Amino acid sequence: MAPSAARPPAKNSAKITVLGLAMLNIVAVVSLSGLPAEAEYGLSAAFYYIFAAIFFLVPVSLVAAELATAWPEKGGVFRWAGEAFGGRWGFVAIFLLIAQVTIWFPVVLTFGAISLAYTGPQATLDQKLSGNRLYILLTVLAVYWIATAIGSRGMAAFTRIAKWGGIVGTILPAAVLVTLGFAYLSTGGQSQIPLRWGDVVPDFSRVSNLVLAASIFLFYAGMEMNAIHVRDVRSPSRHYPLAVGIAAVGTMSILVLGTLAIAFVVPQSDIDLTQSLLITFIDVFQWLGLSWAAPVVAVALTIGVLAGIVTWVVGPSTAMLAVAKAGYLPPFFQATNKSGMPTHILLVQAVAVSVLAVLFVFMPSVQAAFQVLSQLAGLLYLVVYLAMFASAISLRYSQPDRRRPYRVPGGLAGMWVIGGVGFVASALALASSLVPPSQIGVGNPFLYIGLLVGLAGLIVTVPLVVYARRKPHWHDPASDVAPFAWEARGARSGAAETRGRRTNDADE
Repeated sequence: MAPSAARPPAKNSAKITVLGLAMLNIVAVVSLSGLPAEAEYGLSAAFYYIFAAIFFLVPVSLVAAELATAWPEKGGVFRWAGEAFGGRWGFVAIFLLIAQVTIWFPVVLTFGAISLAYTGPQATLDQKLSGNRLYILLTVLAVYWIATAIGSRGMAAFTRIAKWGGIVGTILPAAVLVTLGFAYLSTGGQSQIPLRWGDVVPDFSRVSNLVLAASIFLFYAGMEMNAIHVRDVRSPSRHYPLAVGIAAVGTMSILVLGTLAIAFVVPQSDIDLTQSLLITFIDVFQWLGLSWAAPVVAVALTIGVLAGIVTWVVGPSTAMLAVAKAGYLPPFFQATNKSGMPTHILLVQAVAVSVLAVLFVFMPSVQAAFQVLSQLAGLLYLVVYLAMFASAISLRYSQPDRRRPYRVPGGLAGMWVIGGVGFVASALALASSLVPPSQIGVGNPFLYIGLLVGLAGLIVTVPLVVYARRKPHWHDPASDVAPFAWEARGARSGAAETRGRRTNDADE
């Protein structure tokens, strides 16, 4: 999801291996905080993960690779949607991206606060602390503002934290979770879910079951972050799909096995969207007589949350800075510090996250608030993906001669199939996310749907109003954001090229 930065083509001396790129994608995508939500489904969670990987993860990865290499200029999804549909919709796309990240922060930070609570010596006291709203609020605010301070120091600082935090806070805990969960089951532990092959296929007669399942699509969100690295892989037309395949299998394996590990240990009736991951670690470590290890894992998970927050704080805000300097936001939002980081954008985002955190923590039901914010963030992100898939298909017609170092295989038909599958899957996930979940009480279902649709509509309206009221003096003369290709030709967005020869589709 992070925007791609403009940079020259990679030289042959700096190539990323297939396994190296696969690992980058796994670290960027995998998050453990949402596994309890899918553990509700038991064995059928495996079906949803595999389904989402085939119909969402793979299309996102391949389509993003084509877009990122054909349009490597600054802006990411702003560039892609803007090339296809004009600056107005490019601005809407990048605004929705940063809005969904802002909404998502309180959700994932609550998980981090709960992880931190379980670092104490007494499990009973830790569990009480994890349910204390004032503690959660103060921790959420402290961690986010610390992450913002780290991100404002520049790329070098946040890159180091993102790299090691991803390994320590995601990969290692995932390995421990899977190993211990299956060890518990294989050595005679009582499984909390039925282990029958018939339970692998979900019950499609219950529409409400699709709601939490729709969130699985968002478990795979972010694979497009590393699409720009396709330029750094030898023979991208062959090796990039291989790296995507390895990353898809690795990501899917971690998510499936991690979810099942929780389902084996925690009774379905006791699954809590914010606490069950930590409770799983505590229960299994107690079973092994290693209670001291649970706080260690809790610290690791907290580090992982901090690393993820730092990464997502910097990425979209940096893209928004480039868009602001191109004349889409007032000069106030274009301010930077000596490290070149967008200080005012980071500040506004931090204030917004703080307000959301207060509302989130003090709502009557934290679980219901968790669900509403998660679904709203997911809804906005899915709209961004719809724009990405639509842009990729449109640009095959409007800019057919654009050089594409990596091209979705199968020619125009291949783009329609792969991009079309991704678009339809995203649309179905978006629609199902509006159905109130039966597993979590969210009150009146019509109020729930109206709240989601109303908030989403309000968020979409903001960039449309800002775009309509933009002023010429907003454009920074020193901006290095390249004009859209159709602007350079003096055409309108979406107008097909009428001359020029087709260049190589892929670097072999």
